[in-house]
Amino acid sequence: MRTWAPAQQLINQLIPKKPSKEVDLLLSVAITLIINQSRGENQNRYPIHTIVNEAVKAATMTAKTKHASGLINAVLRKVSGLQDKELDDQTIGIAYPKWWIKQLQGAYPNELQIICANQQQRPPLVLRINIKKITPSSYRALLDSKKIAYRVIEQIGNMPVNTAIAIVDPIPVSQIPGFEDGLVSVQDAGAQLAAILLNPQRGERILDACAAPGGKTAHLAEYIQANEYHLTALEIDGERLKKVSSNIERLELPRANIKVMQGSAEKRDWWDGLLFDKILLDVPCSASGIVRRHPDIVFLRRQDDVPNLVKTQQTLLKSAWQKLKPGGLLLYVTCSIFPQEGEEQMAWFVSQHPNALRLDAPGQLLPDENHDGFFYGLLMKSKE
Repeated sequence: MRTWAPAQQLINQLIPKKPSKEVDLLLSVAITLIINQSRGENQNRYPIHTIVNEAVKAATMTAKTKHASGLINAVLRKVSGLQDKELDDQTIGIAYPKWWIKQLQGAYPNELQIICANQQQRPPLVLRINIKKITPSSYRALLDSKKIAYRVIEQIGNMPVNTAIAIVDPIPVSQIPGFEDGLVSVQDAGAQLAAILLNPQRGERILDACAAPGGKTAHLAEYIQANEYHLTALEIDGERLKKVSSNIERLELPRANIKVMQGSAEKRDWWDGLLFDKILLDVPCSASGIVRRHPDIVFLRRQDDVPNLVKTQQTLLKSAWQKLKPGGLLLYVTCSIFPQEGEEQMAWFVSQHPNALRLDAPGQLLPDENHDGFFYGLLMKSKE
């Protein structure tokens, strides 16, 4: 999916007449492999002449493509003859709908190319170390003993983090040392800022208002050293709620302190009326910041989705604010890089709520080698 649009563009450039579906698919797979070589992918690496030969061989195996084996050979040889830079120049940015590029162009005219280039790469495999079970130095020693290369991520958005570590060559989750024992979780480094910013403390009532799949819920529980708190994990989707419970069980977090509930953060029917000290509001969004992790997003998202999501986010913000104590903190989070879902939402909310004081937070994080794209807005509810 990540290279589908670039492959299609190259096919259209090199073949005047649209090929049959079968030929098109065979070429798309082969061109994807060639593009991946140019990007330095470590997975599925083959010599380019092998990719060309195997594609031609595959073409001869069925009547639907046998007639085009010569064409396939010629097209792939032309593609393989392109220099890496030529391939990049022809593929950066074209994976996105025009309205998407227009949004990014307006918001980040100087960063557009690098955003598109970053989002067409594979995402890093980043782990969150469970400091309730193991120290970061001890986990690094464990990786060393298994001869697994890693790099430590020390800060995100000028904020120090001590739980994030990236595996250099991605491996299946089942092969991650200590994963089944709850020593680590897979979580993007950018997402690990949520618990740090909210800074949950013993004795507090905390709400994770849109909790699934439970990574941030678990991190909040890991962050509080003493098991004296009340954490509510709320999720509207019953199936996704199972993932929250599964995460909590794997990490062996204290169930007595964590209440997993099905319900809508927009409503009050699940709420006992007691105000929360802190609320994490990780709202539904366009997911425009996590395209490299979910490359199908650019094919599924529609332009009118964004204003509809903005309305939902505003409803959630207003509802959560009613459930927050005076003096309490609300952390607004999206995995979007569209300003309408981030900076503009914060400006709108503060203008509508005189008792909302905006505190320091990273704001918009654009995707880079260490993390996906996120927005963080931190609000305090004034006691006045």
